[in-house]
Amino acid sequence: MPIAADLLAIMPFPDIDPIAFSIGPLAIHWYGLAYVAGILLGWAYARRIAANDSLWPGNASPISRVQLDDFIVWAALGVVLGGRLGYIFFYDLSAVLDNPVRAVQIWNGGMSFHGGLTGTTIAMILFARRHAIPIWSLFDIVATVVPCGLFFGRIANFINGELWGRLTDVPWAVVFPTGGPFARHPSQLYEAGLEGIVLLLVLAAFVYGMRALKCPGFITGVFVCGYALSRIFVEFFREPDAQLGYLLGTTWLTMGMVLSSPMILLGLWAMLRARRQAALQL
Repeated sequence: MPIAADLLAIMPFPDIDPIAFSIGPLAIHWYGLAYVAGILLGWAYARRIAANDSLWPGNASPISRVQLDDFIVWAALGVVLGGRLGYIFFYDLSAVLDNPVRAVQIWNGGMSFHGGLTGTTIAMILFARRHAIPIWSLFDIVATVVPCGLFFGRIANFINGELWGRLTDVPWAVVFPTGGPFARHPSQLYEAGLEGIVLLLVLAAFVYGMRALKCPGFITGVFVCGYALSRIFVEFFREPDAQLGYLLGTTWLTMGMVLSSPMILLGLWAMLRARRQAALQL
């Protein structure tokens, strides 16, 4: 562990106002804009993929642009409701029980990816059944574009000066206003890079280079595994939530690791299942 003297201010936090702009009494936060940007960019990318018949089984897209446009509302509700409820149950339940109003105060803790994933999964299942869309193909198209939202969400976390990393003396360390006078890992940027940019490029390589959408469910497995591995890696640099701390008396195990670990097995199962199904159809 670096000594305290080494952890004093290395690089000041870029003082960016969390409020992007105001319209009268209405304050528009970067956090909210990040969700809007992620959803809209993901939607535009998904429309492009859905319109490319050559990427899909039988050279026919399983979903129309009109259906995809309708799904955007379902996805947004799944992300927001699931993300917030997930954060409450996984990270902040006792505080919300003491003060129920805190449940709608998204600036207190924000959202949980694992909760958002659960909410979006429920939305996808319901939407696919209602519109007779192959459910694994819908999973795949959403999985391909989710990194867009993850990237903008983590950048917003950085702007808000929240979810910062552990103490460090690396040259790129940042002193966050809410993190004390010591330098910390900018773990939000690590996540934006791994869960956002890297995962987006990996999935694109599978979609366009290996035509993996022709094997329904495989892209979903790649995404789930890729996210879990990225999150677990970054958790070694990220400060755990103050109300939880490290789990089971350790100095390293976090809730993020616990929630992400089963995702590796789930992702591997999805990939193997997809391969078996594709082999049976040959």
